[in-house]
Amino acid sequence: MFMKETTVNNQVGLHARPATFFIQKANEFKSSIWVEKEDDRRVNAKSLLGVLSLGIVKGTTINLIADGPDEEAAINALVELINSEFSE
Repeated sequence: MFMKETTVNNQVGLHARPATFFIQKANEFKSSIWVEKEDDRRVNAKSLLGVLSLGIVKGTTINLIADGPDEEAAINALVELINSEFSE
């Protein structure tokens, strides 16, 4: 299991388009990946409905947790995506 904390700083948080990019990136990996918000709610990072249900807005700190063969690469790629503010 590999875990990293990061802060979402793009204007709209993880909503609509950024959430779609996030889920597409998460689906590139074999590992199970979860997003956890401060209030200990944990959802599947590969589920659009799950990610949107967390209501992640600008400035929200989240934990990304992965378990599987490519867990470290998965978390690092997702953190990099978030830190780039979803600019492809």
